[in-house]
Amino acid sequence: MKETLRAVAERLSRGVVLQRRLPVNFGAGKILVSPDAGLRFYRRNLAAGDAILFRMVDELVAPDDVVWDIGANVGLFAFAAANRAGTGGKVVAIEPDLWLAGLLRRSCQLLDRTRNAPVTVIPAAASNSFSLAKFHIAKRGRSSNHLEGGGSTQTGGTRSVESVVTIPLDWLLEQVPPPQVLKIDVEGMEHRVLSGATAVLSKARPVIWCEVNPVNKEEVTKILYAHDYELFCAEENASQRQPLPTAPWETLARPRAGSSCRAGSAAKADISSATFSR
Repeated sequence: MKETLRAVAERLSRGVVLQRRLPVNFGAGKILVSPDAGLRFYRRNLAAGDAILFRMVDELVAPDDVVWDIGANVGLFAFAAANRAGTGGKVVAIEPDLWLAGLLRRSCQLLDRTRNAPVTVIPAAASNSFSLAKFHIAKRGRSSNHLEGGGSTQTGGTRSVESVVTIPLDWLLEQVPPPQVLKIDVEGMEHRVLSGATAVLSKARPVIWCEVNPVNKEEVTKILYAHDYELFCAEENASQRQPLPTAPWETLARPRAGSSCRAGSAAKADISSATFSR
């Protein structure tokens, strides 16, 4: 009976848009969300359903940072990061679902530009090459949307299939400032995103928070180890984390000591001067 009621609630949530506020410690700015992306968005307290998301923004993002949010969904991470980075920073939000990308752009119009970094919304999917791919809109909620070949047990099936353009992050590095923080949540396609980010990992060297499907953990581990990253469990308390041999579900990847982008200002300057000015 509970599953039936949930299915009804999910169906009735389609297309519903609600205005909420970010937590006070992220400026309490207005943002548009939809229970079509997850029933938790009916709650007024956004932090109640996405505590780790806001905790990772708090831990990782510093003033003036450039943040790339790959798989931005409704933009909780992106807009919280925009507040933490401030007017000297920049946020790039990648979202292949055109309906959610439109919602993100509407939230950008609500952004207080005197207190927050600008947010650039790019309606595309990140992968390891340029292509035209099939993108599945999940029947249960848009938070589980995925490229063909990805997905999870939370999709509940597919309500529709759309065509989307895929782009490698190394190409994006030529278009926008290099990130100090890279968040990846792409429903099982994280290995392809990282394999298309060789220059990002070797030159920009951001701190990475990535959801890793267990099916892909060996490949993700190999890619990150090859670029001299250490792997930790993001869900653990920061003071208790120890390096791990393989990528966990909530992976926090940091460049090894002495090779971080934030510490390597000369390398960062080289990338910036070669491709764009901040």
